[in-house]
Amino acid sequence: MSGSVPGRDEVIAMLATYGERSPDQIRERIDSLELAWLVHQVEQRYTVSLDLEDEALMRMTSVTGAVEVLTEVFAEQARG
Repeated sequence: MSGSVPGRDEVIAMLATYGERSPDQIRERIDSLELAWLVHQVEQRYTVSLDLEDEALMRMTSVTGAVEVLTEVFAEQARG
């Protein structure tokens, strides 16, 4: 796994690749298809498997929430 964690700008950039949008077209709210795309993108770019609980997925309905959950998950995986 890469040593870095996807931050807000990177999450927005990954979401923008869904539907070939520009980063400034990304809204704060994330719908279910965007969330599935984001999880896939993170897994591909960071060569990780995200086994997210329903509670974590429910928190990822916004860009802010997604960044928070990903930060927590990456920290937990780093601890081993």
